[in-house]
Amino acid sequence: MKLSLFCSCRYLGPSEGKGWPVPADDYSPEAAEYSYETALSQAEMVDQLGWDWVSVAEHHYAPFSIAPNPMVLAGAVTQRVKRAKVALLGPDLPILNPVRVAEEFAMLDTLSNGRVIAGLMRGTPNEYVTYNINPDESRGRFQEGLELIKMAWTEKQPFGWQGRYFQYRTISIWPRPVQDPHPPMYMSGSSPESAAFAARNRVSLGFAVTTVQAASKSAAYYREQCAEAGWEPTPDDVLYRMTFHVSDTDEQAEQDLRDAGATRFRGISVLNQDLMASLRKTGYFSGPEHRPSENKVARTGLRERIDSGQILIGGPETVIEQVRRVKEDLGAGILDLTAAIQIGGKTTKSIELMSEKVLPEIRGW
Repeated sequence: MKLSLFCSCRYLGPSEGKGWPVPADDYSPEAAEYSYETALSQAEMVDQLGWDWVSVAEHHYAPFSIAPNPMVLAGAVTQRVKRAKVALLGPDLPILNPVRVAEEFAMLDTLSNGRVIAGLMRGTPNEYVTYNINPDESRGRFQEGLELIKMAWTEKQPFGWQGRYFQYRTISIWPRPVQDPHPPMYMSGSSPESAAFAARNRVSLGFAVTTVQAASKSAAYYREQCAEAGWEPTPDDVLYRMTFHVSDTDEQAEQDLRDAGATRFRGISVLNQDLMASLRKTGYFSGPEHRPSENKVARTGLRERIDSGQILIGGPETVIEQVRRVKEDLGAGILDLTAAIQIGGKTTKSIELMSEKVLPEIRGW
């Protein structure tokens, strides 16, 4: 089993903002610089401690993640992380220019000597407001964009593209990806439509802001669709994102979270709830298809979050057993982990314990 550290680039200065978008009254350039350096230092640390991946993502207008351009952040990561793969999970494809995305991935693959993982995501509903993209076009834009990116990476002769959402007279990208035929590709697979599309296109699947139970159902359907498409995914074709905190004992780990404050570990599930509450007020999203599904509802109780597979917490032995349950239920080969406590000695100790006590035990699974 492989471990990835998700560098969310949370803003580490004071911020009282709720919902979305968050006013910038409390914003401090110094705090933002510190936030970026903290994320890069943690990425460098896990690279040296033997983790397999470092991942970044795209979010806008909120202190939860000050990473509006994951390509820029990944470029910085490639200069600090020398061994682990650099996973972009990902750029929000429906709101972007797919040719530009293909070029930037190829550039990053070259800068990292072929270590890039290309995650292509549809993004959370608020992202469409950011760049004023019709949410009803989200799935179509994503699927056409992904197909165009693959062709841009693999077709060596200039070609044109006349699709429903994208039209280009001539495409011939430079540089080319180092990995042949292209970097490994991942996409979110929480819906049956996404799982089927991924299977048809031999794209790996990632799950975030969900539960192990819900993800297991989607992963089972994905494997069925892969069989129909004539191929068999490996465990590494399924990624699952969780929050984590490891301490010497279970009691100390839970106390660490209490000391950090509840909002420090409720994380993206609460962000999602705040986002949807804010977006409903705008009237921008009218249909139920754009509202959070049941498996994305915030789960605020720590025990409930442990049982549902949203957080790994405890002493090393307890965390190993929690990972075992995720592995057995979901069959994921990659855990993409974000630190429940983002700064300070407790964060460093948690990463060290995860590296020294947990990773060697789960490596062969």
